[in-house]
Amino acid sequence: MTPFSLIGKTILITGASSGIGRSMSIVCSKMGANVIITGRNAIRLSETFALLDGENHIQYAANLTNDIELQSLVEFLPRLDGFISNAGIAKPLVLQLTDAADVDEIFKINALVPINLTRLIVQQKKLNKGASLVYISSINGNNISSYGSSIYAASKSSLTGFIKGVALELAPREIRVNSICPGMIETDIFKDANIGQDELERDRLKYPLKRYGKPEEVAYAAVYLLSDAAQWITGSNLLIDGGFTLQ
Repeated sequence: MTPFSLIGKTILITGASSGIGRSMSIVCSKMGANVIITGRNAIRLSETFALLDGENHIQYAANLTNDIELQSLVEFLPRLDGFISNAGIAKPLVLQLTDAADVDEIFKINALVPINLTRLIVQQKKLNKGASLVYISSINGNNISSYGSSIYAASKSSLTGFIKGVALELAPREIRVNSICPGMIETDIFKDANIGQDELERDRLKYPLKRYGKPEEVAYAAVYLLSDAAQWITGSNLLIDGGFTLQ
C-alpha cells in the first residue's frame, strides 16, 4: 500500500461547508479516509457530504465558537487518526477602526477554537497513537502582512507557536502536529467580494507562478501531512504560496 493513502484512517475536518474545507473533505474521502465533517451551515454541510466518495462518513453541524456545541462535538467523536482544523474568518480592518468585539471574533474563530478543540480532544483521549493534526494557517502573519490585516495576521500566526508546543507534548505518542500556510486561494469568496476582475488579475500576477492556488492543492498538502508518508514531520509550517514570499 502506498504511504500516501488514508485508507482506514478516521479524519475530522472543521469548516467543511465550503471552499478549502469542502475540497479537503472530498479529497480525503477519495484517498480512502472515513471522514467526519463539521460546519455551522447545515445545508451547505449536507452539500459537501453528498460529494464525498465512498461510505462510512459522518456529518455533524455545529458552531464551534459555542462552548457547549464544541464540547458536544468532541464527546460525539470516535477515536481519530487525525484532524484538519480549517474553520476561519478573514475580516480586513485597519487597527484605528477596529473595536474589541472585532478582535474577540477574529481570535475566537481563528485561534481559540482550534486551540480549545485540540485541548478537548487530547483531554478526552480521542486520538489514536500515531495520529496527525493539521492546522490551516496563512502566509499572512507568518511570512508577510498587508494593510488592514494586523488582527487577522496575529490570530493566524498564533497557531505557529501553539503547534510547536503541542508537537513536543504529543511526540511521545508519535502524534504529529503541523500547519499549512497558504497564499491566496481561489474560492467562492471572490464572488461576493467588491473586487474587480482587473484588480484580481493584477494581484495574481504578483505570484511568480502567475496564479492563485486551488483549494485542492491545499487539500493535497493536508493529505500528505495526514498520511504515513509524513511520519517524521512534526512542528512544521508547510508553505504553499506559488512563490509569493520569495520576493
